[in-house]
Amino acid sequence: MRVKTEKVRELRRRPTEAEEIAWHLLRSRRAGLKFRRQYAIENHVVDFYCFEHRLAVELDGSVHSQPSQVKTDSAKDAYLRSLGIRVLRLPNGLVFENPDGFLAKIREAIFKRS
Repeated sequence: MRVKTEKVRELRRRPTEAEEIAWHLLRSRRAGLKFRRQYAIENHVVDFYCFEHRLAVELDGSVHSQPSQVKTDSAKDAYLRSLGIRVLRLPNGLVFENPDGFLAKIREAIFKRS
């Protein structure tokens, strides 16, 4: 089952503050890579996705520390890994407090895989 296009469009229209800042950083290619935002991969949507390096970047707010969400996130990550996609989860705070550090973590994840 695939994610409906309407759901993805809605997520793009209503980004969180952290997603908005991260998208500004990523779309300007400050990371040196091309990303898509709120990208559907079969039955999941990832915050940001780099095709070239098969890297999904997920921003995690406080809700992601709740046990039910941890379980959901783990299942999602395992499924994406089974497709050969690496998932990098970063806290929202990193985007707010250290935008350059946010980009550095992404670059580091890319170079580790290469």
